[in-house]
Amino acid sequence: MHEPYLTAPPDAPSQDDAVWIERSWDEPECFGAVFDAHYAEIHRYASRRLGPYAADDVAAETFALAFRRRRRFDLGHRSARPWLYGIATNIVSRHRRDEVRLLRAVDRLNPLAEPPRGHEDEVAAKVSAQHVKGTLARAVAALPAAQRDVLLLVALAGLSYDEVAQALDVPFGTVSSRLNRARGKLRKALGEKNPLLDEEEA
Repeated sequence: MHEPYLTAPPDAPSQDDAVWIERSWDEPECFGAVFDAHYAEIHRYASRRLGPYAADDVAAETFALAFRRRRRFDLGHRSARPWLYGIATNIVSRHRRDEVRLLRAVDRLNPLAEPPRGHEDEVAAKVSAQHVKGTLARAVAALPAAQRDVLLLVALAGLSYDEVAQALDVPFGTVSSRLNRARGKLRKALGEKNPLLDEEEA
């Protein structure tokens, strides 16, 4: 049996997420428009952080929680994207050990070795293919959780500083501070170079 948020209204026109969320208070099926607009992106983010095997559960739980909490959404925001990323990040936080273990597995992965066969190695290979390799993976794994969240919301989700602040419910300055500290640690670990996250310095 499907949850009511899984099906968008037929022929739903494009509107702000806030419109659909407010409508969903009385017409739960309207939340399907938010689901359709953002599910693939949230699933991709979860997969990049925890691997494809966990992504289905994280994405499903994200939208289940968002649906149950939809009356708490600030209707002053047009997009639900940062809000959804915040929920997803909180869910990912329950899997910190899995994320660190995944990153360390990537660090150990030898690109010249035989193709990976185990579950962990398969996940590691997928992350490696997404350019999170070796020393960088080790450095990201070593970051404090709060700094890693900010870093990956910017690097993987492509959120702006303002959107990260909204997602994590922290001040803009906190986002900037955490990101600067994280980048500094990565630059140090990578010999003062960070090919993934410092495009502005390229």
